[in-house]
Amino acid sequence: MQPPVTDKFLWDLYNILDKTGDIVAFLTKRPTMYNSWHGIKNPVFDKYRKDKNKKAFSNLVNYAKRKNYIRIKNLEGNMAVMLTKEGLNKVLKASFIIEGKKKRDDGKWAMLIFDVPEKYRKSRDLLRSVLHNLGYKMFQQSVWITPYDVSDKTEKLLQMYNLDEFVKIFLIEEM
Repeated sequence: MQPPVTDKFLWDLYNILDKTGDIVAFLTKRPTMYNSWHGIKNPVFDKYRKDKNKKAFSNLVNYAKRKNYIRIKNLEGNMAVMLTKEGLNKVLKASFIIEGKKKRDDGKWAMLIFDVPEKYRKSRDLLRSVLHNLGYKMFQQSVWITPYDVSDKTEKLLQMYNLDEFVKIFLIEEM
């Protein structure tokens, strides 16, 4: 039985990436247990790495399809892997996770108050999720505070989803 075009494309992509190095590290951008064996030349370790990479890649692709993060489309006679709206939202949420959270130098806190109408429910839910990723803590249902310097990322988020008119941001000098 022939694999679907989608799977064939993704496996072709895997084979290209496989020639460049560790697939799992490439996809996850984090060290793995067997990355520490990188300098060791042993056929057993090489086979383990290759088998582990194929399984991890296969699991990643199946997960992305199952969660509806990717979809296959016919574009001008060619099959293409498309990132769905859910996939884009997942990528967006991940991009707003701040690493090494740095508190503001002036000791002030940012407070964000929002009132997003019900017809924009998905945007409101996404806003809450991203605020959490940015280090905000819920003070009340639609009032979030943070001691971190994330104002640039917050403004970028609000502009990206056209939520500016529903949100007010304050700088709090004393708590």
